[in-house]
Amino acid sequence: MHDEDKAYLALRESLASYSSIGDDTWDALMGISTFRSLPKGCLLYRAGDTPTTYAYVYRGLVRGYVCDEKGNEYNKNFFDEGTFPGSMTALLTSTSSAFAFEAIEETLIIEIDFLAYRQLMIEKDDLKLFQIYYLEKNWLLAKDAREVEIVQEDATERYLRFVEDHANLVDRLAQYHIASHLGITPTQLSRIRKNL
Repeated sequence: MHDEDKAYLALRESLASYSSIGDDTWDALMGISTFRSLPKGCLLYRAGDTPTTYAYVYRGLVRGYVCDEKGNEYNKNFFDEGTFPGSMTALLTSTSSAFAFEAIEETLIIEIDFLAYRQLMIEKDDLKLFQIYYLEKNWLLAKDAREVEIVQEDATERYLRFVEDHANLVDRLAQYHIASHLGITPTQLSRIRKNL
């Protein structure tokens, strides 16, 4: 089986882990999707652009980040296998994205046309159910936890939570990427790791 076939199989399994998707819906979804390979360092989406797609990561790692006016980067999210990078706010509002999305490993994705997906979701109840369950788990619950973590936990607690929640990413990410995500400097992160 080729990587493209494996990627589509993985996407279908990811969708089904939230809600089963019928064959008709699946065939339509494949029709609005494209398999792509991204070399390490490649920008999937640029900050300032108005995106028209979002993606599914079959293999690899993507970071979503924003730059301040001084050029400092802040990593908001990391997207590994089975996740969906994309600027949802920009897609929903048809505006330019504040975030850039960069492959930080060689990455294989399936890119999905957003407007076509929205139309398909209106037509297909099984896709609606997937969307509801996905949003509940990954946007509402995860966002609440992250907001509490930022306000109530010190840097050491945030790092320990990151390690607990993302054990599979710790060895794949450069320390400066983790530090940026936690809102601390790489030096502070080194100190925390040393003390632990």
